[in-house]
Amino acid sequence: MTELPLTGIRVIGLENNWAGPYCTQLLGDLGAEAIKVESRFHWEPTTRGVLARPIKMILDFMPAWQGGYPDSEPGERPWNRSPAYNRCLASKRSMTVDMTRPEGRDIFRRLVRIADVVVENNAFGVLEKLGITYEMLKEERPGIIYCRLPGYGKTGPYAQRRALGTHIAAQTGDTVLRWYPGADLMTAQMRFHSDTVGGVTAVFAIIAALHHRNKTGEGQLIEIGQAENVLPGYIQAFMDYALNGREIVSTGNQDYYRRAPCGVYRCAGEDRWVAIHVTTDQQWKGLCKAMGNPAWSRDEKFADSRARYLNREALDELTGQWTAQHDHYALMYLLQGEGVPAGPVMDARDCSLDPHLRERAVFEPLTQEDCGTHLYPTVPWKFTRTPLHLGLPPCRLGGDNEYVYKTLLGVADEEYEKLVKDGHVGMDFVPEIK
Repeated sequence: MTELPLTGIRVIGLENNWAGPYCTQLLGDLGAEAIKVESRFHWEPTTRGVLARPIKMILDFMPAWQGGYPDSEPGERPWNRSPAYNRCLASKRSMTVDMTRPEGRDIFRRLVRIADVVVENNAFGVLEKLGITYEMLKEERPGIIYCRLPGYGKTGPYAQRRALGTHIAAQTGDTVLRWYPGADLMTAQMRFHSDTVGGVTAVFAIIAALHHRNKTGEGQLIEIGQAENVLPGYIQAFMDYALNGREIVSTGNQDYYRRAPCGVYRCAGEDRWVAIHVTTDQQWKGLCKAMGNPAWSRDEKFADSRARYLNREALDELTGQWTAQHDHYALMYLLQGEGVPAGPVMDARDCSLDPHLRERAVFEPLTQEDCGTHLYPTVPWKFTRTPLHLGLPPCRLGGDNEYVYKTLLGVADEEYEKLVKDGHVGMDFVPEIK
């Protein structure tokens, strides 16, 4: 069996929500042994769902990503069945310990001694209250790599501010830039772009730190402020302001570089759309040909790229009248056949059935005891020498306690049973957590 790139590396995850869990899963996908450290006495908001024990009658009022449990049933252990976060709980193990107690912190220290990397993205001061600092980690493991993903960094005026992805989207300009001209921002949808970007960036930084340690023996502290990390994604707007003093407003589906027709157009069927992006005169001719060269396409209002942009509202209306008569997939093939950049706006069902994604095995089946067998998005990289696949199924709360305590830490049976009795070890949140 081919050895994976990070085989032999052990990662401890003190992560929650999305950015940290996504990072540790990707490290696990690359072969690292990732261990999520959890507490039965503490509910990490949204990390294993919105509620630990949701009442079935309220699930109909929750969006699918929060309440879409398999078969619409929370099950005996809902925290192992949450749809949105099971994707970020694969390729890793879970162990439970209560680090608010001295013996729990001692267990954590013992785990650090055999680890290479610690990843965390908790609110400001949470870990410090438990005595977990870079200095403490270095005492236990001098070459440790400690990666932190705070919302706004650990220094500066915003260091103590708590943030989820939707807050970071607002504060970095993302919400304004991607919304529709003239639309009330009160209608803006939540977006968590900084979480995925932060998770991937953290993987890159950790691998770089591991490379540095291989050469020097030195570990180090990595800090990735999620807000500043995501800012390069909006570089046109920031550089336009820096260079020209010009403030970019919401563009919706319009092209940033003032070309038309560029946008998302309604197609036949319920809530079906196609994305079309015409950037050259040649592509405009291809679109006209696909439409059957209607008389309006020869109007002087659309004679060149500048005219088309200035009259984009009328052009979008006419283009939309044509696309509304066709299937979104059929339009992709038709338009691309004429050299026009176009693609269907796909929902989750379209993605799972898409022939291209299927041929490239973008979704892999995983079976988890509490969740059943389902398709999950696979590892985002394809290596020719080391084929990658999803490893372990989504970790169940405390599902690997015996392995971590007895095999990795060498805890004797008597000590293990005492940890069970004292509540450190278990697979259920305490009843007080609802």
